[in-house]
Amino acid sequence: MQAGLAERLIDPPTLTRLTELADLDPRFVLHEFDTAEARAALADAEVIVSSWGCPPIDEAVLAAAPRLRAVLHAAGSVKHHITEACWERGIQVTSAAWANALPVAEYTVAAVLAGNKQLLRIGTDYRTRRARFDWDAEYAGIGNYRRTVGIVGASRIGRRVVELLSPYDLELLLHDPYLTEHQATELGARLVPLDELCRLSDVVSVHAPQLPETEHLIDRRRLALMRDGATLVNTARGSLVDQAALTEELVAGRLDAVLDVTTPEVLPADSPLYDLPNVLLTPHMAGSLGNELHRMAAAAADELARYAAGLPFAHPVLPQEIGRIA
Repeated sequence: MQAGLAERLIDPPTLTRLTELADLDPRFVLHEFDTAEARAALADAEVIVSSWGCPPIDEAVLAAAPRLRAVLHAAGSVKHHITEACWERGIQVTSAAWANALPVAEYTVAAVLAGNKQLLRIGTDYRTRRARFDWDAEYAGIGNYRRTVGIVGASRIGRRVVELLSPYDLELLLHDPYLTEHQATELGARLVPLDELCRLSDVVSVHAPQLPETEHLIDRRRLALMRDGATLVNTARGSLVDQAALTEELVAGRLDAVLDVTTPEVLPADSPLYDLPNVLLTPHMAGSLGNELHRMAAAAADELARYAAGLPFAHPVLPQEIGRIA
């Protein structure tokens, strides 16, 4: 777990609840598993509560933890630390990815609505002119009435974005190779091929998992399909978008973008994207920050309560899902 994360993750009510549920000291935090202190703790551990930065729980760790039965991940993806050895051992795994999805979806909705309103361009223009202009004439057609929004990926976040956008007067398109038309309709969106989504949407928002087959999912050709003035929102992973091709489109001013993730994760200081009026860059902060971290700790406490009561996890991670989730 990252240094200092436990203090930011666990609020006082959750701290009290965790200590009441189990023989657990939330202030005791391991940052690696190969120390004498770690081996002593693992010898008696039945449950590991993990978060960002947890080292891999591999065969050596499992050998030192003969009583281990479950891992409760108070964060998102478990791919970095849950190994094949865990599945072979039958370790139960749960994740608070559903809780981390909520602020990402909220960030996305804000980006979608701002994108259709051309807030980036108008805000910069107003700061430059510092005078009254006929903004409606100069930015004809802006707004969120009957705009088309394309959601790439029916992940937890993608589904929540569709749900949050459903009260607005928007047409919602959805692309996901694992979804049926009926399932998309039930979610409140229309299932379309990815090329069609890129071609028709005023905003394209990326929510697919990072997998070998999704690298550059939004490539040069698909970026070229997007409408002039359309907005690309990426809160997933930078590798899903062809960064070089996107940069060319943004420098040319043909597209707008709200990017919480990039390739590399922090762009070089001389990247033109920092200064473009049609780009908003944020430092991978759409997920849980501040008091939003407390929701994930509370989610772990809820799962610990279920485990202590002999109940199945409410949000289990299953080995057969690993190839399709973030």
